[in-house]
Amino acid sequence: MFNSLGVIVEGILDSYDRIGGINHIGGPNLPSRQSIIRIVTDLESIIFPGYRQDDMLYTEDVKFAIAERVARLASNLATEIQKSLCFKLRKQDKIGPEESNDFRGMSDCRATAEELSSVLLGMIPGIRERVKWDVEAAFDGDPAAQSHEEVILSYPGVEAIIVHRIAHEIWLREIPLIPRMMSEYIHGKTGIDIHPGATIGDRFFIDHATGVVIGETTLIGNRVKIYQGVTLGALSVRKGEAFRKRHPTIEDDVTIYSGATILGGETVIGKGSTIGGNVWITSSVPPGSKIYNSPADLVMRPGREEIHDYQI
Repeated sequence: MFNSLGVIVEGILDSYDRIGGINHIGGPNLPSRQSIIRIVTDLESIIFPGYRQDDMLYTEDVKFAIAERVARLASNLATEIQKSLCFKLRKQDKIGPEESNDFRGMSDCRATAEELSSVLLGMIPGIRERVKWDVEAAFDGDPAAQSHEEVILSYPGVEAIIVHRIAHEIWLREIPLIPRMMSEYIHGKTGIDIHPGATIGDRFFIDHATGVVIGETTLIGNRVKIYQGVTLGALSVRKGEAFRKRHPTIEDDVTIYSGATILGGETVIGKGSTIGGNVWITSSVPPGSKIYNSPADLVMRPGREEIHDYQI
């Protein structure tokens, strides 16, 4: 067996020479998936102090604990942003990963990364306030919720929107790779796929959560509630459409029930509308509308001696 390992290794190395496009040998490091997960974890522990760590956090220790996490975050975030910015510059200059690391602007990557890291960390108080509103929306919108603590600790929709609000700020600053890595990490964890480019207003709640898809150019207003299995997607998936608005606009105070599919960049769901389950929408809906399916009559025949027809 071990004699064949050399042959296996040679075969793998040969594939590196033959198969291009998925090799990144000899180039600068790309952002680390594990580092991004640690950054997300640290950010969540700062947004929700006392919720995301095993050890009890006492009031007199808060300053030191937060200072330690912020210092660690500043270093880790700057390092990963630096890698991303270097990748972006190399792509712009069309320099392959196997070529020299000495290319235009590389010396500026670290300084820019440190500046962006500081800006992003400075936004945490504002992000915390918006997340608090999201938690309140989840608590108010779910009769089964017993406390804000339960919502924070256990609701996947809340965790998904936390990470989205962070990833979106990074996306707005045109930092590549990291926002998608964050959103796909939480996608895998919760089953909720929110592109970091999507713009989402305040007091947003995803109830039951699993299977939700929100596309890159989606615009969502305030106090919107959606249920599991909702897709806010594009009518076309052609690559040439990449820089157009491809996904719908959802105005304030809209409720979208499970399984609804709403498609198209020109599609607007008007303020205060209710979209029923399993509908398919590709054109705009006026404010205050109620949209629902009217399926063929369903007939229920109870298993009793006297049978009645129930039409639903």
